[in-house]
Amino acid sequence: MKRAIIIDTDPGQDDALAILLALAAHETLELRGIVAVAGNVPLPLTQLNARRLCDLAGRPDMPVYAGCERPMVRDLITAEYVHGKTGLDGYDWPEVKTPLQEQHGVDYLIEALRSASEGEITLCTLGPLTNIAMAMVKAPDCKRGIGEIVMMGGGFFEGGNTSPAAEFNILVDPHAAHVVFGSGLPLTLMPLDVTHKALATKERIAAMQALGNETGKACAGMLSFFNRFDVEKYGSLGGPLHDPCVIAYLLEPSLFGGKAIPVQIDIAPGLTLGMTVMDWWGMTKKPPNCTVMKDIDADGYFKLLTTMFARLP
Repeated sequence: MKRAIIIDTDPGQDDALAILLALAAHETLELRGIVAVAGNVPLPLTQLNARRLCDLAGRPDMPVYAGCERPMVRDLITAEYVHGKTGLDGYDWPEVKTPLQEQHGVDYLIEALRSASEGEITLCTLGPLTNIAMAMVKAPDCKRGIGEIVMMGGGFFEGGNTSPAAEFNILVDPHAAHVVFGSGLPLTLMPLDVTHKALATKERIAAMQALGNETGKACAGMLSFFNRFDVEKYGSLGGPLHDPCVIAYLLEPSLFGGKAIPVQIDIAPGLTLGMTVMDWWGMTKKPPNCTVMKDIDADGYFKLLTTMFARLP
């Protein structure tokens, strides 16, 4: 039986590979819709990029929705300095064919979750949690349709990548993250502690290029551009490939290792705004509210990506 998922995303090159992985895994995952949110770049670009990826994968029939154009409380911060002015720099994108749905992304989420059976849908979040939190605030009853939320965001041992304490997705909308982490739903988190071990090295990028299809060419181009920032920042052998960890976990959970712990989001103004406060050692004695991953089989992860991308156009 296929696992029903909805992807909420702000593409972003790493989001792009996550979306392509989900589209390639159609025998295992039933992707019902993609909802764009402002994050890596503003909403007009994130919704356009989501549609471009559906085109690339040969899925112009995939429903794509535009959600929130700004965070719940704060002003929007973006990351063109990482992803380029389009968000998907590194590949020459043709004219988009996949249409944008008229319905607002938050209203789509509410409708889809309300019409689902209890716990039927897994939400896969690759960006700020604005759309998810807004759906929960606007229609609390829609939560019954969610079986699990698998997220990329946060960090503990690695600290932050946008402030000393905060990872980008959480820092963009910490108040939305606060709502989601307090929802009582089953949560699984892919933090920087995992993604910084999943480096897109030159050899791994070359393996995608060698596939010979347009998807492999696009992925290699995007990653070659994306890598430059993190390689310069961290001095690593490649950039960390964050977001596909979310989809890879659904396909091969054995690639990852972690444990259930209490996690809170700091929403107080100051240096630790957006920090994912992870009680890894059980100091607070609070019950766990999130399964946090810490380990990854990086070779197995990239093998899965390359194998699945070979199935796309």
